[in-house]
Amino acid sequence: MKSEMTTARSTASGENAPVDSPDAPVPLMIAGQHPDQMERMSIVPAFPYDQSVTQFINQFYPTATIREWNNWSWQLKNSIRTSKQLTDILGKTEGELISSLPENHLPFQITPYFASLLSRLPGRHPLYRTVIPTTEELIMSPGEVADPLNETGDSPTRLIVHRYPDRVLFLVTGFCSAYCRYCTRSHMVAKRHKIHASTREWDRGIEYISQNKQIRDVLISGGDPLTLPDFRLEYLLSKLRAIPHVEIIRIGTKVPVVLPMRITKPLTRMLKKYHPLMMSVHFAHPDELSVETQEACNRLADAGIPLGSQTVLLKGINDEVETFKKLNQGLLKVRVRPYYIYQCDPVPGSLHFRTPVSKGLEIIQGLRGYTSGYAVPHFVIDAPGGGGKIPLLPNYVQGIGNGEVALRNYEGNTYTYPDIN
Repeated sequence: MKSEMTTARSTASGENAPVDSPDAPVPLMIAGQHPDQMERMSIVPAFPYDQSVTQFINQFYPTATIREWNNWSWQLKNSIRTSKQLTDILGKTEGELISSLPENHLPFQITPYFASLLSRLPGRHPLYRTVIPTTEELIMSPGEVADPLNETGDSPTRLIVHRYPDRVLFLVTGFCSAYCRYCTRSHMVAKRHKIHASTREWDRGIEYISQNKQIRDVLISGGDPLTLPDFRLEYLLSKLRAIPHVEIIRIGTKVPVVLPMRITKPLTRMLKKYHPLMMSVHFAHPDELSVETQEACNRLADAGIPLGSQTVLLKGINDEVETFKKLNQGLLKVRVRPYYIYQCDPVPGSLHFRTPVSKGLEIIQGLRGYTSGYAVPHFVIDAPGGGGKIPLLPNYVQGIGNGEVALRNYEGNTYTYPDIN
């Protein structure tokens, strides 16, 4: 086995436990290995949970304690990865699922927590489609390509995407705690045997950033960086913060939504050391704002981390004005600023998720003026081929000329502003 892969060794009790190689996403669950061992041994601070969770645990994980349930490593170790497990827990029929995914296809994984959330919702809830593979994603449509944003074309070195002058994307892992079925980076996370970047590869990316002094902003993404154990995440943050010209560090993640118990107090204490640090959290639907996810967001906000949400516009899931209004207003209550609505990228098998572009404009128009400005994100298309994010707005400017600008407001009424030649 390569050092990048997670292996196993026997504990004193004879059970197999995951070994945390330098490149493994899941921390070692044996004492005495790393400073954050207490967290990995399930000696964790109390984490709030929906009362229905107790019944869920008793039914499907009867040997687990609530302390284990609230341990993020236990959640990853016990994630659902087969259609049979999913059917047993959620009652989905085999015919609706891909029972055996093709090689190098986007993996399937759901944390027990997120399965418990789905179990609280009505059957065939839209959130099911966001994480459960169906045969629709095997259908290729015109315009769909594995890397629609041409990130590989803007990669001067492995793991780094340098598209904009003053910022880079640093893809530090290909592992996620749950895999969104419309994933933009499915070409990367689908490489099941090469998902864990080595420290040597990280160092090459850090060296690139260090040598290019125009880079002031680094977005750490993947995969999901918060699936890394604290000591590895701190290695990255400390190395980046030591570069004088790096002013801002950002983390892109779905973890607070699908693995909220990962947001431990030791993690937030560590993150606070590396300000200015920001975080973009991927939400899809207001029903993701559970008791647990709200706690995770509040812990991050209490640590002084500005939070923004990024939501992909998805057909039949969130493509209604009222859905976005409810989501965005709920996000503001836990101090998450709605930042982007993304038009769904044309990755292979994504046609059943994609809406007309006009739908996004309709949603922005339905939010503007009908809720606070903080609840109105930018609607963008990440241009295929590597053109970057392009914002789209409804046509509020009706005309410019003769010393006036004609403007249309949210109600459709026209007003003029005296312009300066």
